[in-house]
Amino acid sequence: MNSNTHEPIEQVVERLIEDYGQEVYRIAYFYIKDRQLAEDVFQEVFYKVMKNYHKFQHQSSEKTWLTRITINTCKDLLRTNWIKRVTTFSTWQEPQSDYEAPFDIEKQEEYQELYQMIQKLPTKYKDVILLFYYKELSYEEISQILGIPEGTVRSRLARARTKLKKMISEREV
Repeated sequence: MNSNTHEPIEQVVERLIEDYGQEVYRIAYFYIKDRQLAEDVFQEVFYKVMKNYHKFQHQSSEKTWLTRITINTCKDLLRTNWIKRVTTFSTWQEPQSDYEAPFDIEKQEEYQELYQMIQKLPTKYKDVILLFYYKELSYEEISQILGIPEGTVRSRLARARTKLKKMISEREV
């Protein structure tokens, strides 16, 4: 959805939050693994949007633009030393219901193990895994978000899958 060029910035930001706020938060949470910090990223993303929307040239969709800002904001946050010391994998775990069946707990553990493996991948592979499987974006959309050719997206995704398969097979030995 393209915005009306005469739309006040406050309305633009409100509309973007309504349309894409959940996705921005989910991406932030996937990267940061902490609810409070994901909320901080959410706020930072929409602050950046408010300050820089006039620079947005509509060469990609607003969703693509917001996803790129969110990923870059998360990466900036993760680069800081204090976040590496503060954030642990345990903060990623969702609260579990007292009524979960044992097989659901086992499935949750499998997902957590896979998530840990994905987190160990180099960022360029982690990004394509997130966007392709978690966000279910096309190669073209991923290409636009990351600013790389579609062929590079495909090859990184293939390499990421190979690395994950290797990590899984090494774990099972």
